[in-house]
Amino acid sequence: MAQVIEWKNPGPEDIIWRYPVEDITWGAQLIVHEYEAAVFFRDGKAYDVFGPGRHTLTTLNLPLLTAVLSRIAGYRETPFKATVIFVSTRVFAGKYGARAQTTELAPLQLHGTFWFKVEDPRLFVMEVVGGQNAYATSDVNNYLRGFLNEKVIDELSRYDLLTVFTKLDETSLATKTAILDAFRRIGLDLTDLRFEGIDTTPEYRDRLFWLKQTQAAEVLRMETVKKAAEELGKSPGAALGAGMVLIPQIMTPTGPAPTPAAALIICPSCSARIPATSKFCLECGAKIAAPPAGTKNCPKCGHPVLATAKFCPECGQELQ
Repeated sequence: MAQVIEWKNPGPEDIIWRYPVEDITWGAQLIVHEYEAAVFFRDGKAYDVFGPGRHTLTTLNLPLLTAVLSRIAGYRETPFKATVIFVSTRVFAGKYGARAQTTELAPLQLHGTFWFKVEDPRLFVMEVVGGQNAYATSDVNNYLRGFLNEKVIDELSRYDLLTVFTKLDETSLATKTAILDAFRRIGLDLTDLRFEGIDTTPEYRDRLFWLKQTQAAEVLRMETVKKAAEELGKSPGAALGAGMVLIPQIMTPTGPAPTPAAALIICPSCSARIPATSKFCLECGAKIAAPPAGTKNCPKCGHPVLATAKFCPECGQELQ
């Protein structure tokens, strides 16, 4: 009766199974079910791979293994030595959890779920099953969990604390891409990766809150500068014959308000900055033209204002 090699009743979580007998006879019946592959493994190397179907083992459908056996005297004798590894090609889910550090050495604790499947059975058996001596599903899961944790730690170490927490979607996508390449090198396809929890220590949590507040304040200041520039361009005094009025120092960091500086203009002759009340340039002596029609200078601060204005928009001086 011909030898029958078959993986019977695999469980839904089973990734691999090793046929317990290493003595394989020529003419044996190899039965491979749907979503399975059978890999012949010998002396630390993976050889011929069989997909779903019923196969009669001969030297014709075992060309790689036959080439190795041909260097051994009496290779056509039966039985011959080989290990048959059955591999499931379904999608599996796994859990991961790791402790990592950011670029500023902020500690991170994270966990999540990843989904994978065997894409290249021969490479997978070579690198993981045989290479790591992982001949059971539990061994494979333990190896993959550690393998993925290592890659996640390496990838997150490229980012700072603020980026990890405020751009988690971008960070997780970049991490998934890096791990996908690493998985392909061991014959796997990473179908999905999700961060389900990420945290840091209370000390760095407080620092993260401060960083977020600082970033928000910086965005607000940038928007204020933009709006001030737009309003300056719309005002009648924006294009003075004597020069251009300088934008106030809106970008000054938050804190005690600085003393307002006197209004300045730029000399049209030498480009020196001079008080707006000057009739002649302090640097080159050039005469400064009077404000254009429809405007006047504030008698207190020299800021150009509309002739009809009742108060100076710069210093609040009442105008006659």
